[in-house]
Amino acid sequence: PLISAYFEDMGYRLASNSDRPDKSFTFVVINQDVVNAFAAPGGVIALYSGLILAADDENEVAGVLAHEIAHITQQHLYRAMENQQAMTIPIALGMLAIMLAGGGSGQAISGALMSGQAAAAQASIYFTRQNEYEADRIGISTLSRAGYDPAGMGEFFEKMGRITRAMGEGPPEYLRTHPVSVSRIAEADNRAQNMPKPKPSDGKNFYLVQARLRSMVEKSPDDALAWFDHRMDRADISQAETDALYYGRAIALQRKGDYTEARKLLNNLVDREPHIAYELQLAELDMDSGADGRAIDRLAGLYQSFPGNHAISVQYSRALLKDQEKDQARTAAVILRQQLLAHPNDPRLYELYARSANIAGDRVRAKEAMAESYYLRGGIHEAALQLQQLAAEDDLDYYQRARITARITELRLELAKLGEEEEQD
Repeated sequence: PLISAYFEDMGYRLASNSDRPDKSFTFVVINQDVVNAFAAPGGVIALYSGLILAADDENEVAGVLAHEIAHITQQHLYRAMENQQAMTIPIALGMLAIMLAGGGSGQAISGALMSGQAAAAQASIYFTRQNEYEADRIGISTLSRAGYDPAGMGEFFEKMGRITRAMGEGPPEYLRTHPVSVSRIAEADNRAQNMPKPKPSDGKNFYLVQARLRSMVEKSPDDALAWFDHRMDRADISQAETDALYYGRAIALQRKGDYTEARKLLNNLVDREPHIAYELQLAELDMDSGADGRAIDRLAGLYQSFPGNHAISVQYSRALLKDQEKDQARTAAVILRQQLLAHPNDPRLYELYARSANIAGDRVRAKEAMAESYYLRGGIHEAALQLQQLAAEDDLDYYQRARITARITELRLELAKLGEEEEQD
């Protein structure tokens, strides 16, 4: 949740400063070691974890997002599709799965990619050179208006070129789907020089999220620790990045089982400059080391101080559900229902709510939530079946039955519409 929330905030900040702030967007992070990003119909923009880890600062990632947002606002996707066959139902469903997966696990994303070919959406479109220049020009203006350094876009393009030369292999995936010429880099740099420079930022939140991602995706904690040690040796490293590297080391040490050293690093960071990320990691460390009560107390305090914060709410709910105690599950259910109002398209959130409702003894809400999780992952048939089985039970009250019956009707209409479209194809 910490990683997803950060890039959602970045995306919406850019979108609100675009030339079409009224458009609907969905931003997701895909956990795959690929240096790429793509835009898909419906305002879906995805970043791969490999691209985030390849960036030197937040401005570079923001430059990529601004470029993809421009592809959406200028309707480049739809223009390209007009010159091709109409999108088939399997591809449309695949894109829907990507949109609703919300940056889920690697296996879930891979399944969505295979069934719907969503990742191929942009790779198969190959925007025209004019589209790419237009996305650069409009994207860099969006980047500047949103308060990021407009030089970030050109710097990322240059970085991709250096990676290609250094590796002596084919171009990174980003350059295959976004061909970058020397003239494009030069134009991006020239535009950036003519735009106002934003107020300098230490970029600490980006470095923290990047370090968290690094510690979680490396094959082993030792690999992550070696990377952090190597990075720490740089002479030009800032204090903000230094703090982030210590934070990443703490997560890697926790993964390794060295709880004492991890706690020491986190406590030193909190003493120097408190941050939600440190507090959440300390709570997670408490849970891993068996201090469940201390973790719940810490998370309860954070929840009171930052009501509605998504990352805190999710971690607090998971902690409350660990012992499967009914009263704590009821508290978790209340917290999660509030989160569902703000994140109605997150299947994992519905699964967590289903678990809390089940432990709390509300099996009807639990089954309804699981049905919504199926639906959001593209399983309309499975969702309808789940609800039909629930509707067949005799002990539902009037309101439960009315709510479930109405939802079944909605799902049947969707299934009928899909059937009609398949017949037309």
